[in-house]
Amino acid sequence: MKQLLKKENRFHIAIIILGAILLFLPAFHKNIWFDESYSVGLMNHSFTEIWTIGSHDVHPILYYWMLKIVNLIGGNNLIAYRIFSVIGIVLLGILGYSHIRKDFGKTTGILFTFFAMFLPVMLNYALEIRMYSWTVVLVTLMAIYLNRFIRQKDFKNLVLFGIFSLASCYMHYYALLAAGIMNLGLIIYVIRKRENFEKGIFLKFILVEAMQVILYLPWLICFVKQALRVGKGFWITIEFPQILIDILNFQVKGSLEEIIPTILASLFYLYIGYIIIKNIRKKEKIKEGIIPIAVYGMVIVIVALVSRISPILYARYLFTITGLLIFAISYFLAKENNQLVIGLICGAVLVLSIMNLKVNIEENYDVSNQEPVAYLQENLQPDDIIMYSNINNGGVIAALVDTNQQYFLNLENWTIEEAYKAYSPQMKVVYRIEDAVQEAKGRIFIIDTGDLSLYHNLENKEKYKEVCIQKFEPKYKNYTYQIVVLEK
Repeated sequence: MKQLLKKENRFHIAIIILGAILLFLPAFHKNIWFDESYSVGLMNHSFTEIWTIGSHDVHPILYYWMLKIVNLIGGNNLIAYRIFSVIGIVLLGILGYSHIRKDFGKTTGILFTFFAMFLPVMLNYALEIRMYSWTVVLVTLMAIYLNRFIRQKDFKNLVLFGIFSLASCYMHYYALLAAGIMNLGLIIYVIRKRENFEKGIFLKFILVEAMQVILYLPWLICFVKQALRVGKGFWITIEFPQILIDILNFQVKGSLEEIIPTILASLFYLYIGYIIIKNIRKKEKIKEGIIPIAVYGMVIVIVALVSRISPILYARYLFTITGLLIFAISYFLAKENNQLVIGLICGAVLVLSIMNLKVNIEENYDVSNQEPVAYLQENLQPDDIIMYSNINNGGVIAALVDTNQQYFLNLENWTIEEAYKAYSPQMKVVYRIEDAVQEAKGRIFIIDTGDLSLYHNLENKEKYKEVCIQKFEPKYKNYTYQIVVLEK
């Protein structure tokens, strides 16, 4: 028996090691896209400034504070930032061994680790210099300690639940929704079952819940301001039925084309549904598996309802609560315990994962990725200025090139001036081209898009001499940079 347990433990550890290798392989590169550029830009500021500037963005600031600690230790190092994100997903996989296995058995633990590290979506968001990987860890820990508190009714697990709940609220607003649903459910449960709780634990429960509210109050005003700003218009657009397809195939798609992942995801979830129905008919106790699915589904429903006012339903944001779905899938597959079917499912996921890894390696390490920034670094002179009206490629330049003054031409009058102080001092927001060029002493470098829209909209072109136009099409995120160099 001991030898069998040792073999299972070694197998579980082997999955963690292989998963970690897969996650780290594409991570050693210095490319960023716009969302990552915002994280990188904020790292030039203090903790207080991160709070102030970040409060004008659309996300909470705990991740940025965590990344700032990495910045203080390792400097402004893009690879260090990315490795920090990868570590988050590795820790999520380890939870299958350290927590899930102990609470729900070896099969559930092994499956949780496997899906946490090998579902294609896990690789994609492990590589993002964003809050996603650490948010999914915190939300999963919140759910784990909620379950342990319900089982054991002890103060230690209650406190840990409260800590991870509050941290989740400060990481992402989808996580805030999940935390709100779990806390509300727990309050209802404790009130209904109060006779099963010792008086001391009941009072401590009230204290923990109250402390969560009190400690979130400093951010509450920022949250309300962000919500009002989003309510006036947001960049997300919702298209049916594409949004439903995105939600369905999100966890298995990664960077792959959507047809095969959508088919496999449909079959996968139908099979999980079959297991659930079979267990309900057998009157098995499956609340521990149903509750995470219910929380996941309730978040989607609430966000969908809010999206009738302002569109905030976005498949990518569901990554923050994907740990709940992964646990439920693992829980019900372990209930079925059909080794052939489990093997086929894991085999299909592994094939998709390897295909996704190949796509990421090819994209991340392509030599074209460094060409735009390298061109600027080689050709910029001290008095030259940079300007752009597309913040996607402009934000990347703002985060990676800090030697010259830059101007973002806010031609559509977005209310982003305070939020984009993340890119200061090298970048300023202006509203007219004249404001950017009037004091230029050297050349003007226009960071334009594929259609040269900014250059073509430049008035009084006769005032400028076109030195050259260079086009770059990096493979990373498929941005197009057309750099137009002008002289007065």
